[in-house]
Amino acid sequence: MERPEHRRWEQVSVVDLDDQKLPAVALDRDGYATAVPATKQTVGELRSGVVDNFATGGTTKAFSPSKASKRQIAVHDETGTRYGDRGTTTFAGSTNPYKDTYAVRTSNGVLLMFSHTHTQSDAVAGPGLQIIPGEDDRAWLRDTGYTSIKYTFVCNDAATIPSRERPRLIGYTCARTNTSGLSIGSGPTARG
Repeated sequence: MERPEHRRWEQVSVVDLDDQKLPAVALDRDGYATAVPATKQTVGELRSGVVDNFATGGTTKAFSPSKASKRQIAVHDETGTRYGDRGTTTFAGSTNPYKDTYAVRTSNGVLLMFSHTHTQSDAVAGPGLQIIPGEDDRAWLRDTGYTSIKYTFVCNDAATIPSRERPRLIGYTCARTNTSGLSIGSGPTARG
């Protein structure tokens, strides 16, 4: 976001929050929020927990129950079974180019903003079957049949880590950044 009065750019991260009420941010004597360094281990665990929500439906129980976690688990449950016995959908973590994490102290722990990257891979279950891209996918792929399609998503996530509880995912926003596929009879294609 550009601040015209200062003629400089400021970095902004946006996450759709499922919880409308944020925890109270702890302020110092001058009224400023206190930035907290997020350890690589903590952020790695949070990213792994989010990917696990998509990939397995949250079997590791990395987060306390929340609307955001339930939405991710619903993506796993609904998308993973949409082809029935005619195809498969799997989710996996992917190389995340956005390593920065932002954290501030709250009255009861820490509020973190971080990013993760995951893939969704759809494949037909056998010969003679094909995946036809929907309207939203045709911007990425031609209007032809595919035996497999791989989508890449970059997501911004927000979580709280209360002092003595498991982390709680309070929101996330994902955007597709790439799609590629193996089309019927013509070999791999990619759009990005």
